[in-house]
Amino acid sequence: MDPTQVVAMVLVALGFALLVVGALSRIYDREEQLADILDLPYGEQDVDLSAVATQSSVVENLSGLAGKMVVRLDERGSLTTMLEKARVPMRTGEFVVVVVSLGVVLGALLGAVTGAAIVGFVAFLVSPLVARAFLSRRIEKRKKKFEDQFPDALSLIASSLTAGHTFLRSISLMCEESPPPLSEEFARVVNETQLGDPLVDALARMGDRLQIRDVDWVVQAIRIQQQVGGRLADLLHTLADFIRAREEVRREVQVLTAEGRISAYVLGGLPVFLLVAISAMSPGYMDPMFTGWGPIVLIGAAMWAGLGMMFILRMVKVDV
Repeated sequence: MDPTQVVAMVLVALGFALLVVGALSRIYDREEQLADILDLPYGEQDVDLSAVATQSSVVENLSGLAGKMVVRLDERGSLTTMLEKARVPMRTGEFVVVVVSLGVVLGALLGAVTGAAIVGFVAFLVSPLVARAFLSRRIEKRKKKFEDQFPDALSLIASSLTAGHTFLRSISLMCEESPPPLSEEFARVVNETQLGDPLVDALARMGDRLQIRDVDWVVQAIRIQQQVGGRLADLLHTLADFIRAREEVRREVQVLTAEGRISAYVLGGLPVFLLVAISAMSPGYMDPMFTGWGPIVLIGAAMWAGLGMMFILRMVKVDV
């Protein structure tokens, strides 16, 4: 491929990405201005509504169209749920537009570097899987951080109960002292309770959102305590000690299985790295793999490599 064509392709891809990011940032700025206006007391000052009452941009219309398509194709709302769990401040349509834009940019860059259009096309097709993996990884990291903070939160709530505060007030005080994501989730519980929902039901919904076994156990223990009576502070202290002991065992298991996980990542990523590196250093060397039976061989090799990586990760996964 001619160097001028490569540079032109890269510039077009980067320009498209910057256009999408700039349009989305403008949308968010306008929504923030509208939120500031809604927060103003009535009659405090005159506000020029022309800044927030403009017509929708092309990207905003495109994100709206993408959102409608997601609603039709994803009836269960799994993408919306994943975005909520990952705390990604985007609507489903906006997320789809960003993923497609990044896929176009990544495909153009890899196609320009390797000189093979099929590599760029495959990169574009893989971009949704990468985006899903990003959301899953973000959710898991958030859950792990919540699990690390949860025992200390129970101890803090129990101490507030011992000092004479109510259960809801103890949770509110804990939210003021704790960092995210713990404070965010419990603050949502407090808000739901203030809107009229029972506290235990709000905690149960938090457990359903997070899918953490320790939270489910705590909610079940609180339900039983409310039925049979007893000191809730002592119960929370006991649960905190039990969760800390499980966390120590879990960390030991993670250390013992770290070598297997690293092996899976290396074996899975090494073929892709070598394909891109060889194509970049010697563009004509990999041409036979993109003609005739070559693409079928590459697809089969990728499937077997992915299957082997999945088996290794499943073997080293131990539930505690």
